[in-house]
Amino acid sequence: MSAAATTGSRPGVSRGDHALPGDAGQRQLLTALDTVRDPELDEPVTALGFVTSCTLSGDGDAQVRLRLPTYFCAPNFAFLMVADAYDAVAAVPGVRRAEIVLEDHFASDVINDGVAARAGFVQTFDGEAVSELDSLRADFLRKAVMAGTDQVCRPLLAAGTLPAALVEMTLGEVPDSRPLQRLRERRAELGLPAGDEASLLIDPKTGAPVSTDALPLHLRKAQLTRTSLEANGSICRGMLRVRYDTRGQGEQEEQQ
Repeated sequence: MSAAATTGSRPGVSRGDHALPGDAGQRQLLTALDTVRDPELDEPVTALGFVTSCTLSGDGDAQVRLRLPTYFCAPNFAFLMVADAYDAVAAVPGVRRAEIVLEDHFASDVINDGVAARAGFVQTFDGEAVSELDSLRADFLRKAVMAGTDQVCRPLLAAGTLPAALVEMTLGEVPDSRPLQRLRERRAELGLPAGDEASLLIDPKTGAPVSTDALPLHLRKAQLTRTSLEANGSICRGMLRVRYDTRGQGEQEEQQ
């Protein structure tokens, strides 16, 4: 595939902006890619090891190469990650042209061309896709909210907070932590209450506070969702290590 088929100029970038080449430019790109998540696992593509390489020239030409754990990873998930990576990289100050290349995937050419053309999922997979991926993204965000709820509630329960007391708690009453910040972020992405006065426990679809009667089932679902995401993350990391005997750029060790 030619480079022209997988590149696009970022509209609105001033020619007076200057990119930082070399290691500094690479750090800029990796910082941007830290915001791009595997939609199912709710983890950054950098931390998962999905970034094969990234470079930024002094002229503002950015190239990122991505890889996935298997050749047959779901094309809708892959498309979301490539499209999100394009948006993140194109927004880096000084980037004049962004090229995102998905490697070693059965739909690489189709996805790369579609993202470069800003075509959207339906147009990219013309005749195969029937809708864009907004609803799929929302479904995965709701799962992230449930998993995040368990991550925030477990330390509270371990410290002696009674389960029934969680129903009355607000986000502002929970000690600050990275899991709490992430829970707020995911809720905000869905348009759900995320301020200090918002209830800690809410229905991730409606935003309604969880009742005392619904509390046991809600907490069990939250725990199961977190366990599922963590297990799937471990599986993906293991498959990636088997497929590629190199660490990805920005990759982090799996949290135990």
